[in-house]
Amino acid sequence: MNKRWGGCLLEIVETVVLTVVIFFVVQHFVAQPYQIQQVSMKDTLQPGQYVLVDKLSPNFSEYKRGDIIVFEPPSGYQEDGKDVPFIKRVIAVGGETVELRNNSVYVNGVQLQEPYVFEGQPTQQIGALSRWVVPNGYLFVMGDHRQQSQDSRVFGPIARSTVIGRAWLRYWPFDKFGFVGSASYQGVPPSAP
Repeated sequence: MNKRWGGCLLEIVETVVLTVVIFFVVQHFVAQPYQIQQVSMKDTLQPGQYVLVDKLSPNFSEYKRGDIIVFEPPSGYQEDGKDVPFIKRVIAVGGETVELRNNSVYVNGVQLQEPYVFEGQPTQQIGALSRWVVPNGYLFVMGDHRQQSQDSRVFGPIARSTVIGRAWLRYWPFDKFGFVGSASYQGVPPSAP
């Protein structure tokens, strides 16, 4: 009888250790849950919703214009007074030029059509700059709720190395379950190699 209990205890310990190892590997290398805590992505993503952040596929495919990403904010920046990762949309990638003109966003000289912008808000200049050339290895990001977003208009392009991953799946609340799609833009020429 003692051998049987000893065997059961060993199996329980092995199961717990294996579960912890799998959880650690998945959370750090494959996917991570993230709760939306900011209003900067309204109405695309609402505060209180949960998304699964894909950390694996960016190792095989680069982030692209239109992706929604989670990243560590630049030093000294908080959103809504909270020191948590930011979630924003990629507007431009390394080698591309972003301009704000007439309350619109232009990438490589072409105006972006942005139907996801909250209530059709204009995209206004926040800081001193209205034009950026995004360095290689960097991304230019903006929130969909343009009037409530600290983004690259304030702190400039972000280093790709600060990105945690790509928002992939909204899983809570369950009635909003679905994939978090990437926007596509017609007519914007790619950056020069």
